[in-house]
Amino acid sequence: MASQPPSIRERLNSGGTALGPAPYVLPSAGSIDTRSYQDLKHRIHQALLDRVDLEGMQRLSQGEIRDELRILVERLLDEGTMVINDAERKSLTRDIQYEVLGFGPLEPLLADPSISDILVNTHKQVYVERHGRLELTDTTFTDDAHLMKIIDKIVARVGRRIDESSPMVDARLPDGSRVNAIIPPLAIDGPIMSIRRFSATPLRLADLVEYKSLTGSMGTLLQGLGKAKVNILISGGTGSGKTTLLNVISGFISHSERIVTVEDAAELQLQQPHIVRLETRPPNIEGKGEVTQRALVRNALRMRPDRIILGEVRGGEALDMLQAMNTGHEGSMATIHANTPRDALTRLENMINMAASNLPSKAMRQQISSAIGVVVQVARLTDGKRKVTSISEITGMEGEMITMQEIFAFRQTGLDPIGTVLGSFRASGVRPRFCERLRHFGVALDDTMFDPNRELT
Repeated sequence: MASQPPSIRERLNSGGTALGPAPYVLPSAGSIDTRSYQDLKHRIHQALLDRVDLEGMQRLSQGEIRDELRILVERLLDEGTMVINDAERKSLTRDIQYEVLGFGPLEPLLADPSISDILVNTHKQVYVERHGRLELTDTTFTDDAHLMKIIDKIVARVGRRIDESSPMVDARLPDGSRVNAIIPPLAIDGPIMSIRRFSATPLRLADLVEYKSLTGSMGTLLQGLGKAKVNILISGGTGSGKTTLLNVISGFISHSERIVTVEDAAELQLQQPHIVRLETRPPNIEGKGEVTQRALVRNALRMRPDRIILGEVRGGEALDMLQAMNTGHEGSMATIHANTPRDALTRLENMINMAASNLPSKAMRQQISSAIGVVVQVARLTDGKRKVTSISEITGMEGEMITMQEIFAFRQTGLDPIGTVLGSFRASGVRPRFCERLRHFGVALDDTMFDPNRELT
């Protein structure tokens, strides 16, 4: 019978005190202050790293490691002459488990479903966003070196790096949440990290209707656009919900289609069975080996996709994306940073200019007008709520101008006493040209939904 591997406790080296040569005595009365607690946690963590066989830990399950760590922390506390109460002992054990198995002080914040953003401003200050409002937390890191360890752990999991030669990085957490980190010398005061959270359970169209981000009629229209293979550009500012809406609309793509996604940091949560996910690669320490979104879009065209979904268009890949939309890859989608649908088209034109500076403006606009069918504008309002503020159809060209017609819009009328935005969704009265295309795909729209005198619900 094969012998069982020794436990972590059995792999501890013998001799010496766990926490260094001098005992660390804490006051017996009352709870310890934050600085003393952080110091104690740091010393116990270092003692564990010095004395535990980390390679052997990899053979154990998360639950087994968690149990062993709890026992070891208790033992290390008993070896010193520390006087702390039971609540502090449990808290210390939990925090050490977070340090070894997770992302340290960020773990409680990552476990809170009400938090949508985590903003780390050096080791001293952590803000979170709840329900559209920023608030300061009491979460801190021991020092900048402690924060750097957490950042390194996050970026290493996705095969990226951050150091003085490459002081900026985009990464993602296991749940798909987007992470951006920037460190000195670019960040003057110390390491800075921003985490854009994504729900473990992707939002559905019904959720957006319930949250009043859009109406049922608008949702029915977007559902039809997804099914009928209409090329869609989702426009909006930072944090307005572009990726969330892209996930929702892509949920209506047939499961028989092959989808290729191209992203800087993979965060889309598509539910179809036939998905190929591509992610860019930054240059190595020698400045070589970079793989751009444009290169991935070009490669995606050779992978027999039915649809290409571009997480965010931000450069020369805009030209390749439009050409893909114009050459048989109907139903492709992308997001873009812009404040209005018209601004989105202008930005798209500027991006095309990056890839083909000698292309005349009229030719660029013809590419755009023939490739994109609908521009969906999303916005984050002053009260923190996210709404679909406009759905516009691109109808073609008049002279050298791209023509558009707005189908639905959100009109703000004011603010209530507590700062909540007041307004309503309205139809413009225009029946879109793509209704006939939707009908061919079995999507029938009720003409009353386009009545401008009816408030949409």
